[in-house]
Amino acid sequence: MRLHTTIGPSRASISAVAQEAGVTRVTLYRHFSSSDELFAACMGHWRSLHPPPDPRAWSGIANFTPRVRRALSELYGWYAANSDDLYPIYRDAAYTPASNRRARRSTNELMVESMLAGNSVEGAGQRRLRAAVAHVVGFWTWRSLTMDGELSTREAINLATTFVVAARSAA
Repeated sequence: MRLHTTIGPSRASISAVAQEAGVTRVTLYRHFSSSDELFAACMGHWRSLHPPPDPRAWSGIANFTPRVRRALSELYGWYAANSDDLYPIYRDAAYTPASNRRARRSTNELMVESMLAGNSVEGAGQRRLRAAVAHVVGFWTWRSLTMDGELSTREAINLATTFVVAARSAA
C-alpha cells in the first residue's frame, strides 16, 4: 500500500513490494496470485482506512444547488485530506488493473447520478449538465483548481458549484 501511494503502481513491482514487506517474491505469490490481486488488496485496505464520501446520501437532498455544494464539499474535502496518497494512483491510472479502472468509472458514474437525482433537464441540456458534473467530480479538476490554480478547497467548491449550476441554467 505504501509503495502504491508513494512511488505509484507503475513502479510498485512484485519484487519491490516483496522487498518492502521483507519477504520473497514466492511468499508474496502464495498470498496474491497476481499483481492485479495485490493492487486490489492494497487499495481495498487503503479505502478502509480512508473511506470516500458516500454519493448515495447526496441524492436525498431535494434542492439541486445545495446537493451539488454538499457533494463537492465532501468530495473535495476527501481529495484534500488524501491528495498525497491519491496523486500517484491517479497519475499511474493506466498501469492499474482494468478492474480498478472499471471501479473508478463506476464510482464516478454513481457520483454523477447522485448529483443529478431528480433533475428535469432533458436532451442536449442534460448531456451538457452531465458533462459538467462529471468534470467537477474528477480528481484532476480538483487538483487543477487547488494546486495549479492555488484556490482554497472552499474556493474550489464554490467555483465548481457555480460551473455546474450555470451548466444547468444554460440547459
